[in-house]
Amino acid sequence: MALTDEQIERYSRHILLKEVGSKGQKKLLEAKVVIIGAGGLGCPVGLYLAAAGVGTIGVADADVVDLSNLQRQVAHTTADLGKPKVESLKESIQAINPDVKVNTYQEFIDSSNIRQIIRDYDFVIDGTDNFAAKFLINDACVMEKKPFCHAGILRFNGQLMTYIPGQGPCYRCVFKEMPPKDAIPTCRQAGVIGAMAGVIGCLQAMEAVKFITGAGKLLVGELQTYDGLNNVFRKVKLPPCNGKCAVCGDNPTITELVDYEQPTCELKH
Repeated sequence: MALTDEQIERYSRHILLKEVGSKGQKKLLEAKVVIIGAGGLGCPVGLYLAAAGVGTIGVADADVVDLSNLQRQVAHTTADLGKPKVESLKESIQAINPDVKVNTYQEFIDSSNIRQIIRDYDFVIDGTDNFAAKFLINDACVMEKKPFCHAGILRFNGQLMTYIPGQGPCYRCVFKEMPPKDAIPTCRQAGVIGAMAGVIGCLQAMEAVKFITGAGKLLVGELQTYDGLNNVFRKVKLPPCNGKCAVCGDNPTITELVDYEQPTCELKH
């Protein structure tokens, strides 16, 4: 495909980068990324992927915009209160870049639909805020051989890692089992500084862009953490795959998806 004059102008700062160039920009225009969760993490991811020219963006979320979301979910506005988040994010994405195709899935993501949804995409973004959803996304991506970027935020802290099939540990390799119920508070219970969603969400968008273009080094086998109060980034080396993981190991014991709780994906980030 040849870039149009308008695309050359729109993406000129990408094209100037030797790591991206016109070849990388064409890859972005042809790429498909699905965001599970149109909240604090999903909003900046969606906006920056749209600005980058990712050709097709999927957005999955069953929730509607409420007033408490607006402190961190920057794609939604006061005028969007009561509107489905997938529609609000779609409108914001297309306001930035009307050439982006947006597929919306206004439904809870569970074992019955996740594999079918992610199957058509090149990269998956985990923008959820509960462990049931995160384990479900991980297991589905392993089974469908889909790369994805996990992230989580709470209070003044955030973390993320990227899984590429066959290249590093999955989420379950690191966090083997669901924690006991209520062992770890949610953002609703413990709070979260709004800008943390922007910091970590933008890093997730960067992982997607790097994966698509082939530029740089991904967070495969590493957990990136950020302490916002003390402005400290740390990178933790994760244990390598040893073939014993219950889902991505040599002899997996998890071969079907499980819904750990209902709803599996209450997307409140």
